[in-house]
Amino acid sequence: MALKEVQVFRLGVEVQFECLSAREKRYAHHMARAAWFGTRIILRQVSPESLAIFDFILELFRTCSGNWDSFVESGINREDLRVFLTYAATFLSNVGNYFGSGDQKFAPAVDGSVVRNLAARSTRLSELYKLIESSIYAIPPHSLGYPGDNTQSAYYPEGNITEQEISNVSRTLEANLVFQENTRIRKGENRDDYEVLIASAESGDSTETFPLLGSNGSVKIIRGDHSSELKDICTELSEAANYAANDLQRNFLRAYIDSFQTGSLNTYRESLRIWVQDRAPKVENIFGFVEPYRDPHGIRSEFEGLVAIANKEETELLANLVENSATFIRRLPWATPENDGRGLFEKSLFEPPDFSSIYSLAYCSSIIFPGINVPNYNDIRQEDGFKSVIIANRMAVEGKAIQYPFIEPSLQDEFQKHKFPAYYMWVVLHELFGHGTGKMMTEVDEGDYNFDIKSPPINPITGSPIKCWYKPGQTWTGQFADLSTTIDECRAELVGAYLMDDPELLKLFGFTEASDIRAEDVTYNLYQQLGVDGLRGLSNFNADSGKWGQAHSRAHFAILKCLLLDGGGVIVIAHDKQTQKLTVRVDRSKIAAHGKPALGKMLLRLHMYRCTADAEGCRAYYEALSKVDSQHIEWRQTVLANKPPPLVFVHANTFLDGDTVMLKEYAPTIEGVIESWAERRV
Repeated sequence: MALKEVQVFRLGVEVQFECLSAREKRYAHHMARAAWFGTRIILRQVSPESLAIFDFILELFRTCSGNWDSFVESGINREDLRVFLTYAATFLSNVGNYFGSGDQKFAPAVDGSVVRNLAARSTRLSELYKLIESSIYAIPPHSLGYPGDNTQSAYYPEGNITEQEISNVSRTLEANLVFQENTRIRKGENRDDYEVLIASAESGDSTETFPLLGSNGSVKIIRGDHSSELKDICTELSEAANYAANDLQRNFLRAYIDSFQTGSLNTYRESLRIWVQDRAPKVENIFGFVEPYRDPHGIRSEFEGLVAIANKEETELLANLVENSATFIRRLPWATPENDGRGLFEKSLFEPPDFSSIYSLAYCSSIIFPGINVPNYNDIRQEDGFKSVIIANRMAVEGKAIQYPFIEPSLQDEFQKHKFPAYYMWVVLHELFGHGTGKMMTEVDEGDYNFDIKSPPINPITGSPIKCWYKPGQTWTGQFADLSTTIDECRAELVGAYLMDDPELLKLFGFTEASDIRAEDVTYNLYQQLGVDGLRGLSNFNADSGKWGQAHSRAHFAILKCLLLDGGGVIVIAHDKQTQKLTVRVDRSKIAAHGKPALGKMLLRLHMYRCTADAEGCRAYYEALSKVDSQHIEWRQTVLANKPPPLVFVHANTFLDGDTVMLKEYAPTIEGVIESWAERRV
């Protein structure tokens, strides 16, 4: 798609930063530098042309020293320049030329001659332009996905590999107990030989070669992918360790560095076991190859670096919910009298997680999430715990951004008034209970189960004992592959929505029948949001390929479809094709009697598929529920016609002035976004 307008928001952090001590500021500075050095890793993971486009944009800034009017003075049309800079800011905010949310490619909305004229400004620009001349506009590919005519994935950099081949290599790695989050795959010189690129600062061929399952081919491990960037990251993490607040921080930083140097994800997993013990730090972080959303196979993960500053008062509000968590876990659909009212498909002990409200200082990622729950390794979550964070300066944008106009005009003001409180609660419940609950039925080692194999628990869907579980070495992402991320997000969204009408829970957040925003208003608004988000999700469905482009979007549409099919009229969608208008109507009187039971049944199914490793049953159910038919294609056309400008974020930078750390924030403009990235020097 061609891009002309965006919404720019600053992720302000100055107030929180100034509350830090000089030592904490120095720690935050080096951690932030380490995060931003991951930029080129992400670009390399997105598309072959992303690195050159990135350098082209920054070289443009350098040649004019940020004085964009100098291009106008040399003959570039002012409007054309503005449109290209809009593209540039969007590219930088998404860290690549595919939207972080939706994975759809976007291109400059100006003629190629404009970019060519900009490139004439310097020899270096001309050299970079030759590298991007065709690819910056080339559509197809339309979106990220398995390599093909209309989609591409830089996790498979040669583009000449099939889905079946990817599956075969992935199964081979899994069988040899090789974690795959920090890998990419390319074909070798011979037909059935493959090379697995491991992200590590250390380079060189490995002696590790595995026979490819089901063939005479081989899978060879090659270390050193993203070597230069990981070296820079390790240097900054080493500096940060000198200013760490405690031994836990020094220890997980040491493990981070070891992992990034060697490529060992076993070491990285150990770093996470230490990291979850570092509770309520003033400066929080998330590092590594974390989220597999963009890998069409659902295993390989994008690099992510988040450094943020905790807000003590806001965090204390979340602590009250954490302290009462056991009460609400017992109200989820799989709860039965066993296991202290939690049921057999829930952990025996819900270890209260570290749940913090944080303000992002550096967030190097293709998508800026309002909330995060990590680690993503389920064994670590079950054995060591996890952390949940609400990114407050990102969350605040939800109440300010232009939204889809799918609510009746007479209800629009009330909808907007209640939207942020309902959305905030939804995200909080999503992270804490959605991602924080559930017990995977697992054969840990041969003959060693985490459930009674002689008397297996009863599956509440079938009424019979469970028949499948995770075998030794099997993982959630490995078994559910491309479905893993969307099922995980859908389940988490359902948990939040299912609990949203609980009076006791709503009261914890200050919502009663006597409050300014009543408890029932929050619940009603949430169901309105379920309708709006379900429709919005269709914008990330590729009608040509029949593929979904974003895990959350598919999840939201599946939830809406569940309510339409099984909700007894709790939600109705009105569509006027002539005026290109969609309207979500929610019947308050049917929320408790029809809406909640429908969500509960869907939630229970996804939970049981996930807990018992029933990927086959899950695929049949979820693919049918998220299927887009001809009516939905018509809705999609109207959704696209009403799509608001995409969000673009501008982050602060930190700089050393002697021993003093200085913070610089930038104007929430497209020029401010570009300046912030240019001064990052990554």
